[in-house]
Amino acid sequence: MVDNKTAAAKSGFPVPVVVVSLVLLLGMAGFVLLERAARKGPPPPPPLTGEAKAYVHNLQLFDVAMQAHESYLKQSVVEITGKIGNNGSQTLKHIEINCVFYDAYGQVVLRERVPIVSDRMGGLSPGEIKSFRLAFDNIPESWNQAMPQLVIASILFG
Repeated sequence: MVDNKTAAAKSGFPVPVVVVSLVLLLGMAGFVLLERAARKGPPPPPPLTGEAKAYVHNLQLFDVAMQAHESYLKQSVVEITGKIGNNGSQTLKHIEINCVFYDAYGQVVLRERVPIVSDRMGGLSPGEIKSFRLAFDNIPESWNQAMPQLVIASILFG
């Protein structure tokens, strides 16, 4: 039987040093892999389906207004309110829009996808109009203070 101390002495490397080195090497490799995965972020949401693209012309955003105020935490909050109407023949259970904020040079500073109709709100029936309210407290200082672009991003039929 070979003694561990004798084997370590013959190889020139003590066993604990080899084990610690392997653990550190594996830990660094894992950290690098996790860091790369975190930089990728979540996958983008799926684009509008063909059926949804065809139906978008039946949706109407109107009475859209924007105002800013200060929250209780002394943060600036931008609120966008408006109404959405369904002029089509299908009931919609979920609608999301992309709110795209720009800087003075026309560069995108924030793109946020938010629901304006959901199951919880009762969906949107044909001929129905619903109000929505969106609050943003994370708009960068470089924002041009103009109304963001509002684009229908997702429609789920009910």
